Amino acid sequence: MISFAAPVRDLRFVLEELLEHGSLALPGFEEASPDLVEAVLEEAAKLAGEVWAPLNASGDRQGCTRRDDGGVSVPDGFAEAYQAYAEGGWNGIGVPEALGGQGLPEVVASSVQEMLHGANMALGLCPMLTAGAIEALAHHGSEEQQARYLPKLVEGTWTGTMNLTEPQAGSDLSKVRTRAVPQEDGSYRLFGQKIYITWGEHDAAENIIHLVLARKPDAPEGNKGISLFLVPKFLVNEDGSLGARNDVTCASIEHKLGIHGSPTCTLSFGENDGAIGYLVGEEGRGLNHMFTMMNEARHKVGIQGIGVAERACQHALAYALDRTQGRSPRSGRSDCTISDHLDVRRMLLSMRARTDALRALALYCAAQLDLARHAADETERAAAQARVDVLIPVVKSFSTDQAVEIASLGVQVHGGMGFIEETGAAQLLRDARIAPIYEGTNGIQALDLAGRKLQRDGGAALGGLIDQVEATAAALEASGEHAALGESLAGGAADLRAAMAAVLEAGADPESGADAVQAYATPFLNLAGHVLCAWQMGQATLKASAAIAEGRDEPFYQAKRQSADYAIRQWLPVGRAQRAVIEAGMASLVDFDAAAQ
Repeated sequence: MISFAAPVRDLRFVLEELLEHGSLALPGFEEASPDLVEAVLEEAAKLAGEVWAPLNASGDRQGCTRRDDGGVSVPDGFAEAYQAYAEGGWNGIGVPEALGGQGLPEVVASSVQEMLHGANMALGLCPMLTAGAIEALAHHGSEEQQARYLPKLVEGTWTGTMNLTEPQAGSDLSKVRTRAVPQEDGSYRLFGQKIYITWGEHDAAENIIHLVLARKPDAPEGNKGISLFLVPKFLVNEDGSLGARNDVTCASIEHKLGIHGSPTCTLSFGENDGAIGYLVGEEGRGLNHMFTMMNEARHKVGIQGIGVAERACQHALAYALDRTQGRSPRSGRSDCTISDHLDVRRMLLSMRARTDALRALALYCAAQLDLARHAADETERAAAQARVDVLIPVVKSFSTDQAVEIASLGVQVHGGMGFIEETGAAQLLRDARIAPIYEGTNGIQALDLAGRKLQRDGGAALGGLIDQVEATAAALEASGEHAALGESLAGGAADLRAAMAAVLEAGADPESGADAVQAYATPFLNLAGHVLCAWQMGQATLKASAAIAEGRDEPFYQAKRQSADYAIRQWLPVGRAQRAVIEAGMASLVDFDAAAQ
């Protein structure tokens, strides 16, 4: 597989120029500086490129092994690479200093995570889940739980998991059946089985902290009967040392399409006397508490998709610059590389433009997370959180769908060699394919946006984002040079505003509203993703043009303008067509009889 170089220059462009390092001006980040952020990115790039990336292909080939003792061995080198990550303090980069972390902004932590997922997605899943566990305990754990478990999780000495899905439940968590039986000492004993548990058992860290959804025996049916429990692999003594092995075992590991280096486990709780667990937060509010963890994870799954897309871009470009075939359409040479052919250029530019746009939108969302957590003004925090609530389903769903398409284009650039495993292009496509499925399928993300988020505030938060899109379109039109881009972006904003009104109106119908939201949710999210990504590239055009006028780094900024031009004039129209899909109505879906096919 071709070596991976973390996209530090483009990450710096987003942080420094598009976002203007706004997070560094927030309370709590006084010690951070642009120079520090640059140094962090450079060091993370070394870890990603020199330590994690070389293990990506070998980890895919070797996979994970369940041992006779029920333990799981990860691929050769993975445990050492994870330890290098933990010992470097990377696990706590975005964790507040009060909890033992480095207290850097979310935009910086997200940038680092993108590099690591691009280097090795399977390995990157381990700290991603741990970050979610830290977030859940920091918000809902008792003081005792935070004191006992958070320091080791933040260090990375212990890792975390989330345990939601069961064989009979799937995405419907109201059907969770794992039991939590109260004990006289205040603990619980858990009995049940969880499936698809990412890094649920492994030998890369000394302990695993499972966060598990379960029901007390007297709990009501449905979501309100679900509570959240902390179940350690090894019990933790009063002095913080590890005690006896808990009654939680890996029953099996899944044999998957991709991410072979990530152990996806079926975990069995209570095969003997019951797995000892501890209630986290309020009884009956487990699903609410787990959503703290899931929202963190959903944003990072979007980041993960962008990391894989970046690697696919680099992989395809390197091959296209090396592979000779056909006659050049410009020079007439018969020994030209395939990068000279316009159809290959179309694929390469499409991959690059989309990846750049997705990155900018995901980091904009991360910056809004920083505002929501740290802004001094409560009204500003609330407005930022409203934008985050709208953006997270878009970042998760749109980024991962696009990552699959980008990785698929990468295979296409390779031609027949892309279908051969040895080139590595196929692995990126196989790995990327899980991202639209886990942490809530992309269909669920679309329903969350079009149903819950849009209906909750009548489109106010998304409408505010559309206002910003329109402002950027006006700035492009006023520039003269980029007037055509401004017109296209303004058209996209108008389409999104009209589609939002149509979805809100349809959703308000007391008889057909629920069906309408389901029918229109996915095309609506796709339209929103295209428009918001094009907005970010419109901003990139304005910044790049200003830099060129100042004589700064012209090749980089010219490339950025080319990506923006493609994104707005050739990619955005594909998304704008989703308005017509929504306006066509849902009759064909209502009339469709699946059983009759």
